[in-house]
Amino acid sequence: MQILNWQSLSPQAQLAALKRSPLIGDNSLEQNVARIIEAVVANGDQALKDFNREFDGVNLETLKLTTTQIEQSCKLVPESLKQAIAQAKNNIERFHQAQLQPKVDIETQAGIRCELRSEPIERVGLYIPGGTAPLISTVLMLALPAKIAGCNKRVLVSPPPINDAIIYAANECGIEEIYQVGGAQAIAALAFGTESLPQVDKIFGPGNRFVTEAKRAVSQDNRCTVSIDMPAGPSEVLIIADGQANAEFVAADLLSQAEHGADSQVMLVTDSTELAEAVNTALANQLKQLSRTEIATTALKSSRTLIVDDIQMAALVSNQYGPEHLIIQTKQPRDVLRNIRAAGSVFLGAYTPESVGDYASGTNHVLPTYGYSKTVSSLSLADFSRRFTVQELNAKGLQTIADSVMTLAAAELLDAHKNAIAIRLASLSADDDTNSGNEEEL
Repeated sequence: MQILNWQSLSPQAQLAALKRSPLIGDNSLEQNVARIIEAVVANGDQALKDFNREFDGVNLETLKLTTTQIEQSCKLVPESLKQAIAQAKNNIERFHQAQLQPKVDIETQAGIRCELRSEPIERVGLYIPGGTAPLISTVLMLALPAKIAGCNKRVLVSPPPINDAIIYAANECGIEEIYQVGGAQAIAALAFGTESLPQVDKIFGPGNRFVTEAKRAVSQDNRCTVSIDMPAGPSEVLIIADGQANAEFVAADLLSQAEHGADSQVMLVTDSTELAEAVNTALANQLKQLSRTEIATTALKSSRTLIVDDIQMAALVSNQYGPEHLIIQTKQPRDVLRNIRAAGSVFLGAYTPESVGDYASGTNHVLPTYGYSKTVSSLSLADFSRRFTVQELNAKGLQTIADSVMTLAAAELLDAHKNAIAIRLASLSADDDTNSGNEEEL
C-alpha cells in the first residue's frame, strides 16, 4: 500500500488521502439503477426474470423457493457448517435479545403520564449478497433481530442461484419466504412489490454500489413509502496500530476486507514507519495465498497507510475518516477507544480480528460505510421497531400545565393551540361552578 506522512500533507492532500475508492463514483451508476427500478415497476416479475438472465446468467420460471427446494438445500449443507452456524446464531441471539428495552412509563408531574412504546415493523425485506461471496452470516445478522423484534412478515432475497447454506441459515432463523433475485432489481421489487414479491415497509442489508444506490433511490421515491436501514455498501476497514503491533496480524486484517470486492478500501494509520513497511511486506506474501488475489489487489490500489506523529493523532484521523470497521492494535487499545467518536464497529486488541464480528462474536456486521458512521449507528434490534409516545392527562394535570402551554402557544402566534387549552379550562371552571351550586342547594 502507498505510505504517506500525514503531517507533511496539505489540508487538501489530507482530504484526498481519506477519499473512498474511485470505483464508487461511477457517473452512470444513478442512471443505470434508475433504469432497473423503472423496469421492475413497469414489468414486475418479468423484469426480475429478465435481469436474472442478464446479470446472473440464470433462467428461472418461479422466483420464490418452494418448501421442497428449501428442504433439499438444507440437506446439502455439511454438518460442520451447520454447527458453525449454530454457534454464531446463539451468540447473535444472546446479544440482540439483551437489547430488548422495557417500556418507559412515567409521571412527569402529578396528573401527567408519558410513555414510550415500541412496536415491530410489520413487513421487512432482507437483502443477502450472493455472487462470488455468498454472505451466509448476513442472514443471521438480519433474520435474527427481525424475529426477536417480532416483525410479522420477513422476506429474504438473494441473487440466484442461492447458496444452500444461505437457505439453511434462513430456514434456521424462521424465514419462510425466500426469493431468487438480487441487485438493484431486488431492492426495487421489495420497495414496490411485484406479482410474486410482496411490498415491504423497510429494507435491510448490505450490497454492492448498485444495491446501495437502489436503496437510496427507493427511499427517496414518492411513489412508495419504504425506508432503509442505512447506507451500507462496499466494505472498508481502518486499523490503528502502534510499533508493537504484529505486522502479520495487521496485514491479514487488511486483506480480510480487501477481498470483499474491488471497490472495498482498507487503511492503516500508525506512528511507526517500520511497522508500515513490515505490513507491506506481509501483504505481498499473504496475497499470494488468497483465492481472491485479483480482487484484493485491486482494492489495495485505492488503499493507503498514513504515518502520524502519535496514536492520539491516529484517533483523530480515524474520526475524520469515519470507518465502517475500526481495529485498534495498540498496547493499550481501550485508552485509544476513549478518543474514538465515529466507527461502525470497533475491534480491540491483537486477538480480535474483524472476522469475529463478521461471523460469530454476537455483534451485528451490518454497518454504515462512506463515512456515515459519523452520524449513523450500526444495525441493532431497535432498527426493526418503530417507537411512539403516549401521553395522558387528567383534569388536575391539565390545569397545572395549562399556563405554560398557553404562554408558549401565544409566543409562537398559534392561537388554535392556545384555544385547545383555554376551552378545556373553561369547561372545567363551569363544572366547578355547577358542582359548587349543587352543594349550596344541599
